[in-house]
Amino acid sequence: MIYKVRVILDAKDSVFRDIEIKDKQTLWNLHLGIKSAFSLQGDELSSFYFSDEEWVEGRAIPLEDMSDDGDGETMSDIYISEAFPAKGAKMLFKYGLLDLWEFFCELQEVTEERSAVKYPITAYRFGSMPLKAPSKSGNGNAKTVVPMIDEDFTELSSDFKEDDFDQDEDDEYGDDFYEEDLDKI
Repeated sequence: MIYKVRVILDAKDSVFRDIEIKDKQTLWNLHLGIKSAFSLQGDELSSFYFSDEEWVEGRAIPLEDMSDDGDGETMSDIYISEAFPAKGAKMLFKYGLLDLWEFFCELQEVTEERSAVKYPITAYRFGSMPLKAPSKSGNGNAKTVVPMIDEDFTELSSDFKEDDFDQDEDDEYGDDFYEEDLDKI
């Protein structure tokens, strides 16, 4: 059987793809299908999350085993038919670490397999992918860091006296550097 999963980018503008995938393929295959459909670059960490009707994040299924004992579930362990047991079943998909792309995945329909088709495939595309991962508010413009310049510290420096930074002779943290220590660096 073929599962048609609608994958919606969490963004202000409507961007989604319908991906068709075999029921006996795994979440790892869907992960590859999403990367291809949305032109996601690189090999970033990612996870699927089981979800309820309100998209509340449940149990995580990571790309790689993150457990201490090495026997945790991964995307390769979960078949599509297990991940989406009925029409309307939902999962969240998160891709990346610093630039986090978030997607809503929902099973639209189950159909018969077509011969000579290599699954997963992108069956339908709607909307243009933004160049950057959308911020959580969905506007696509992450806040930028503005560097401080020396003038920003002028007012602060007048508030401190040099003896405010004198250190106790009993420095127990051992973070003082002496000339003989500098030779070792």
